[in-house]
Amino acid sequence: MTDTKPKSGMGRLLELAATKKPFMISSVILSALASIASFIPYIAIYFIVREIMEAYPDFNRLDVKKTIGYGWIAFGGIIGNILLYFLALVCSHLAAFGTLYELKVNFASHIAKLPLGFHLTVGSGKVRKIMDENIEKVEGFIAHQLPDIVAAFVAPVVMVVILLSFDWRFGLAASAGIIVAFIVEFKAYGNDGAKTMMDKYQTTLEEMNNASVEYIRGITVVKAFKQTVYSFRRLHETIQSYTGFVIPYTLSWENYMSGFITIVNNIYLFLIPVGILIGSRTSDYKTFAITFIFYLLFVPSISSIMLKIMYVSTNSMQIINGVERMDQILNQTPLTETAEAKTCRNYDIEFKNVSFSYDEDKENQALNNVSFTAGQGEITAIVGPSGGGKSTIAHLIPRFFDITEGSIRIGGADIRDMKFDYLMDKVSFVFQDVYLFKQSIKDNIRIGNPDATDEQVIAAAKAAQCHEFIENLPEKYDTVIGSKGVHLSGGEQQRIVIARAIVKDAPIIVLDEATAFADPENEYLIQKAFEKLMRNKTVIIIAHRLSTIRSAHKILVMEKGRLIEEGNHEELIKGKGRYHDMWNMYTRSLDWKIHSIKEADIHV
Repeated sequence: MTDTKPKSGMGRLLELAATKKPFMISSVILSALASIASFIPYIAIYFIVREIMEAYPDFNRLDVKKTIGYGWIAFGGIIGNILLYFLALVCSHLAAFGTLYELKVNFASHIAKLPLGFHLTVGSGKVRKIMDENIEKVEGFIAHQLPDIVAAFVAPVVMVVILLSFDWRFGLAASAGIIVAFIVEFKAYGNDGAKTMMDKYQTTLEEMNNASVEYIRGITVVKAFKQTVYSFRRLHETIQSYTGFVIPYTLSWENYMSGFITIVNNIYLFLIPVGILIGSRTSDYKTFAITFIFYLLFVPSISSIMLKIMYVSTNSMQIINGVERMDQILNQTPLTETAEAKTCRNYDIEFKNVSFSYDEDKENQALNNVSFTAGQGEITAIVGPSGGGKSTIAHLIPRFFDITEGSIRIGGADIRDMKFDYLMDKVSFVFQDVYLFKQSIKDNIRIGNPDATDEQVIAAAKAAQCHEFIENLPEKYDTVIGSKGVHLSGGEQQRIVIARAIVKDAPIIVLDEATAFADPENEYLIQKAFEKLMRNKTVIIIAHRLSTIRSAHKILVMEKGRLIEEGNHEELIKGKGRYHDMWNMYTRSLDWKIHSIKEADIHV
């Protein structure tokens, strides 16, 4: 059995490039030919110099026709190099754009299949950087760097052949300069090695990206409390960490890179002493002069080749590191999907001995041996203090995470045995965190059901009590949220999200603080709308406002990940347990008033 170990480094980059093989092969061949063609002018110049020196000092003996012919060969080499390289770039760009499309689609599809916990721990800044920057650099590598890499490998070979062909002594002298330049460049990478340093660089950059995204998202809080980037500790620390690494690392290259650039631009300094030594001992000055002049003209071209090699290697190193980080996410195991998909016979939800932990070590359990049944056509409410496990239950029903122990069944079928698309079709959910895309209100609602007609969208908006304020917007349902000064209040955004869930018309509805931003009047209207829309559906409501779930068929009381009480409102009140205490505290809070403070009570 062959070992199918995943490729890494340059092999992985070439594997990505090979997805569009015909274009890439064409680009590689054309780039190699372009590199070879770039040396034709130098060879032609050698023969031109030879013709002139052969005629010297009597230029009447110069074969002008032959000399002009070599000039045309030199010109043809330049045109050939430009044309072949242009065609190589056309092929590489065609391959790059196709590869970029496939990579982005595959990456987006993959992260959509990963559990929600992955996105909570990794951070959106890192994922954004990988998707926007790292994958874009792969496109740049295929479109530009790969043809340059081919040229960087072909050019030195042709260059060394030419250096050693005309006079091996001058060739060795020039090669000595090249070797010294490479030694200086490799020394610049430091003791830790280039890959280690690039890993540190990418890590600090990703941490700064994560902190920057968090800072931008919380900019309203930052401004409200007159904070700055310096007082936002996490961002400030990541910027300092990035600066503390990058500046010393950059300065560590200063002397080495100066030395490298100086050497590659002055290879002739290695050539001249050899030329003096050979010239002082030669008897054929004409042949010596022809060869020496050619090498003096040819050697400066070495610098452009060497600098291209350095540029290509540095960029390739960054791109390779970026691809490795992309592969780290692609190698994350998505939630498994069974081959033999099951369907549910009804829409009862059953939690049976469910335990779950957000931590990989499974020490801190968010749910501990939870069992209950939410019946179809019934409203099941979940209450309890913060951190009790209410939202965790909501996240587990649509399988945003896989449970640690036990089972979750819908209509008798384990959700792990259902196809993802099938499960998603059965569940509508409205969570605490409201997110609206910068699209029209109509499109935002239609996300719940892409096939919904305009009439269905409007009907859902009316049911969610948002039709009236939408009609007052500049372009009504076609108004783009966030454009031209159009901004919605928290309650208005919440109702649009509810309309999105309504238009989906799924048999299971999960509402996590669905009326958190609604004022008392709209909360009542939304509750009335839900009474009609929830008929014969399985409804899970998570709420802190106990008044909103008083009429629920079943109330589950969660505390520290455990189900401690279960029953309807009247049963739980009679039980005089945790729910009874919560209800009393809630009703007392409704009667709470701010009493006026008398001047006599104020003591200075």
